[in-house]
Amino acid sequence: MVDSSAAVAVRLEDVQKTYRTGEVDVHAVRGVSLEIARGEFVALMGSSGSGKSTLMNILGCLDRPTSGRYFLDGDDVSGLSRDELADVRNRKLGFVFQNFNLLTRTSALENVELPLLYGTVRLSNAQLRDKAERVLEAVGLQGRGDHHPSQLSGGQQQRVAVARALINDPEVLLADEPTGNLDSRTSVEVMGIFQDLNAKGITIIMVTHEPDIASYARRNVVMRDGRIVSDRAVTRRFHATEELEKLNELPPDVVEPTVQP
Repeated sequence: MVDSSAAVAVRLEDVQKTYRTGEVDVHAVRGVSLEIARGEFVALMGSSGSGKSTLMNILGCLDRPTSGRYFLDGDDVSGLSRDELADVRNRKLGFVFQNFNLLTRTSALENVELPLLYGTVRLSNAQLRDKAERVLEAVGLQGRGDHHPSQLSGGQQQRVAVARALINDPEVLLADEPTGNLDSRTSVEVMGIFQDLNAKGITIIMVTHEPDIASYARRNVVMRDGRIVSDRAVTRRFHATEELEKLNELPPDVVEPTVQP
């Protein structure tokens, strides 16, 4: 079934997810309805156990709802098989993870090329390299393609992960705690990349538990006990370029690394 609204990237209708643990039903997501338009930058927030990670798995076609419907790019993907969901993930979604998930023994360029190898369109080695170099340049890593992850800083590794997520021109970029392992300055730099991508029209959904990071998005959706309890536009939005200028005015020892609980 197709959702005819071309302006909507993601639409959830009364989505529920229930897990069976022994004799107990765990209701991780309870009747969530949500629309995200093309070109939005949304931060999905909530404490541990709020359901945000389960909802992110559904949005990323890594799991299926127990009931309700999920439309991605106009298509109802709620009842697709695992193989069909894998195809949707490769064609329409890009993923950025907290731990980067890079292959340590391959170069940045080869890490970025990887999703193309699983696609239906076969490219020559020259075409693969050209496309990977272009997305690396887009995230500020031109000339670093031959470096392995161990030769890159944490921020540079996350840039490689963003480039890999972009290589298939996804409809939606999904980021799960993308700044969780980064210091304050590098976190702002990554948010700058996200804001630049969003300004070019890329839809971004980002899970974070940090209110300051959520303030770089345009919209904050907060979950508690499997339900959405708040959905609002960000009125006092942070802009990465301005925040970096502020950080540059401080002595180096004043900029503390981001501390994770």
